[in-house]
Amino acid sequence: MDKIYELKKIIDGSNNICVFTGAGISVPSGIPDFRSADGLYNQESGFNIRPEEIISHSFFIQNTDLFYKFYKSKMVYPNARPNAAHKYFASLEKNGKEVSVVTQNIDGLHTAAGSSNVYEIHGSVLRNYCQKCGKFYGVKYITNANGVPTCSCGGIIKPDVVLYEEPLDDECVNGAVNAIAKADTLIIIGTSLVVYPAASYVRYFKGEHLVIINLEPTQMDRMAELAIYEDVESVVNKLKGN
Repeated sequence: MDKIYELKKIIDGSNNICVFTGAGISVPSGIPDFRSADGLYNQESGFNIRPEEIISHSFFIQNTDLFYKFYKSKMVYPNARPNAAHKYFASLEKNGKEVSVVTQNIDGLHTAAGSSNVYEIHGSVLRNYCQKCGKFYGVKYITNANGVPTCSCGGIIKPDVVLYEEPLDDECVNGAVNAIAKADTLIIIGTSLVVYPAASYVRYFKGEHLVIINLEPTQMDRMAELAIYEDVESVVNKLKGN
């Protein structure tokens, strides 16, 4: 049976869908992933320091200026817009299906596309807070700031992004796990499933259909009912054409 037809049949027959997304879903929007040949972790940081070290809590505290130079040039894409894949899953919700999104991405594109039940387990570049007084700042304030962004109170502003060495937000994790656990269909998109603890949340899925859409095989493929090795935007465009 044609895999796109099979996927459409699964989606049409599902009432509660959870979409678990990684960097691959945002690549068509112009945001590089992390681990591919052209991904963030394989790019030169320009500082002779590994990107994983730069986006750590201790580096942020000790070298805030260098952190922001890297962060603003490599991790913030204020002009990125939701692509066909983000919009497709938001449209399922608009058409009456219960759809939740658990994302490892920090770009805010699922919400921008119109999805309302989104768990951003690694935070979002769109939210930024003063470490001293807690005042909120949008992403434009960060990108327009010269050097380290500071608050009107003088405090240093930190992105609401989970850096290495930092814990995930318990409330967000609990919401994500519950969304996965109660779904009858889980669609995993654009993730290699090697980032923990996020990848471990998939084990809470007890529903009927597990689908994986990724350019390369993952460690979960043997458990999936359907695995499609293709760009997700291409898959979605075919789904809409079926």
